[in-house]
Amino acid sequence: MYENPASTVDIAVLDRERIVLIKRRKEPYKGRWALPGGFVEYGETVEQAAAREAFEETSMRVELEAILGVYSAPDRDPRGHVITTAFVARPLGGEPRGRDDAEIASWVNLESIGTDDMAFDHGLIVGDLKMWLEQNSTFWSTKTRQ
Repeated sequence: MYENPASTVDIAVLDRERIVLIKRRKEPYKGRWALPGGFVEYGETVEQAAAREAFEETSMRVELEAILGVYSAPDRDPRGHVITTAFVARPLGGEPRGRDDAEIASWVNLESIGTDDMAFDHGLIVGDLKMWLEQNSTFWSTKTRQ
């Protein structure tokens, strides 16, 4: 039997200077802010998973615009080795409403986010998103930062 990492997606839903964040309903990190996201289901592409998870947790349909990066640090999730593909998406309408694993879903001003208090490594991902908005780069968790 092989030990393989699990695959997840995280979605940065952007509308100008705002981003949709969720407050987690369950452990790990219950009650902490996070990007919408979740596990890729068997037979599903990461793109399909991102669109599904965004809708399941925020009630919003989104259009994926870019891959922000791939985050694969073995300790990024306390449940085990989990690799995530982080996407940048734009909303196709509606207002965020928490569902499924999200107690709350809300628009938040991107510049006001305290990244140290976010679940998982989502603070790192949001920090990379801010750089991406300036230089349109792709990021990964094991790249040495300057």
